[in-house]
Amino acid sequence: MTTNDVLKKLRFAIKLNDAAMLELLAAGGAPAERAQLDAWFLADDAPGYVDCPRRALAALLDGLILRERGPRPATDAASPGGSAGKGAGAPEPFLDNNQILKKLRIALQLQEGDMIAIMRRAGVELSKSELSALFRKKGQKNYQECLDQFLRNFLAGLAGYQRADTANRS
Repeated sequence: MTTNDVLKKLRFAIKLNDAAMLELLAAGGAPAERAQLDAWFLADDAPGYVDCPRRALAALLDGLILRERGPRPATDAASPGGSAGKGAGAPEPFLDNNQILKKLRIALQLQEGDMIAIMRRAGVELSKSELSALFRKKGQKNYQECLDQFLRNFLAGLAGYQRADTANRS
């Protein structure tokens, strides 16, 4: 899944407008211009299309964590969702699907049951152990790579989950 695809699906799933996305990018340490954002949302074959850098997606997710959860305590110098010891503006060395999923879980304060319900909305049955395997460290015995199709389904289920959650509050 390309970063542009994740950006588009995330925008739809949690209902972000351009202004909110630009705010989140700036809060995450990668400010962008409106024209740059527009280029990321063009169709792949459209003139002016630009690949969204992984650093920009990471910054957007970090900004979402800051907006939804607030800044970390001053005693912890780690970036939101990142490893201890990295500064708030430190670039992600590599952002994979597992890290995207983890940042979304942190930002949206999703519990295990929420994540399973989101996947169920997307038509995927998932056990607690299958879910926990996605959040383990690479190299651990039960680590499972988050494949593109899983992330795509999660973002689709998240859109439905958010809409149902909003409808229940009204």
